[in-house]
Amino acid sequence: MSTTPFGVYLHVPFCSVRCGYCDFNTYTSTELGGGASQASYAATAVAEVALADAELRRRGLAGRPVQTVFFGGGTPTLLPTADLASMVDAVASTWGLAEGAEVTTEANPDSVGPVELAALRAAGFTRVSFGMQSAVPHVLATLDRTHDPERVPQVVEWAREAGLAVSLDLIYGTPGESLADWRTSVEAVLALQPDHVSAYALTIEPGTKMHARVRRGELPGVDGDDQAAKYELADDLLQQAGYGWYEISNWARTPVQRCRHNVAYWRSHDWWGIGPGAHSHLAGTRFWNVKHPRAYAQRVEAGELPIAESEVLTPEQIADERVLLGIRLVEGLPVEGGAGALLPQLAVEGLVEPDAAAAGVARLTRRGRLLADTVVGRLVA
Repeated sequence: MSTTPFGVYLHVPFCSVRCGYCDFNTYTSTELGGGASQASYAATAVAEVALADAELRRRGLAGRPVQTVFFGGGTPTLLPTADLASMVDAVASTWGLAEGAEVTTEANPDSVGPVELAALRAAGFTRVSFGMQSAVPHVLATLDRTHDPERVPQVVEWAREAGLAVSLDLIYGTPGESLADWRTSVEAVLALQPDHVSAYALTIEPGTKMHARVRRGELPGVDGDDQAAKYELADDLLQQAGYGWYEISNWARTPVQRCRHNVAYWRSHDWWGIGPGAHSHLAGTRFWNVKHPRAYAQRVEAGELPIAESEVLTPEQIADERVLLGIRLVEGLPVEGGAGALLPQLAVEGLVEPDAAAAGVARLTRRGRLLADTVVGRLVA
């Protein structure tokens, strides 16, 4: 039996509206077509849990209680709370939940109310991550977000009353967003005193509606200098308010309130991804499911694992990913061998902290966080 910590990700691919910037594996009801029922989705996911358990047993990787569970999407809370509860129950009854396990769902502010949030807590959820993105109406409109900013304080209060930890997600660098707009959003978050904050730079992906609008000249493209200024402003405001960064895009009030599921990704722990397009990582093997919900349901209903492709990581890939992922964490990355000889120069350039570098650890400064890809490239090379 492996001793590597084990987590579960459950992908819920449904959205009421497709946001213009989103390239995730999500679908609105009009895009799905026949054979991919939202009503039967939870039962299909539960069936995949049973198939996954059989595969873990076959590989000799069973027997580990689940440390973290994360529902992402899409908008998981478009499903009835009873469906989400049945999926948590399947994970718990199949593998067991570790004591103090973290169970998170993403939610849009307009997809839940006090009744649903209380029901989520009763079902075993411990955290909710709200997709706030911005507090400024014109920025939300550019992102095609449907909620009213005034809804966010309400859902945060309801979540707290239900006994759930609260995370708020922001996006910076939206076309047309000024630095003052961004300050408004960060200050609105701080006024709500959430347990955890995520802030992600907008990436305009090919194939999205926003990419087409930029190509047609309807919207300006992403400005790297503008995004860097906004990151620095967020980091200043968050740290002044007592939030510590623990990963490049994430801050928490205390170490206990960090998102343990995401930390597990950055530390290359094992996890099984349930749902269409979901990715998994087990003992140096990576695999991912077929993307379309219809094809996914057909495979599972036939009693087959819905895996599309897999790859066994080479020692070189494992070493590279250790740098790529580990460098993002506040603890830094112990570096040995030839790469370790780079640390003094990286410290001189202000990319890693000098004291940590002297101890053989690459711990990013704020400048290093902004240029993390450069640091990774040099250490890997």
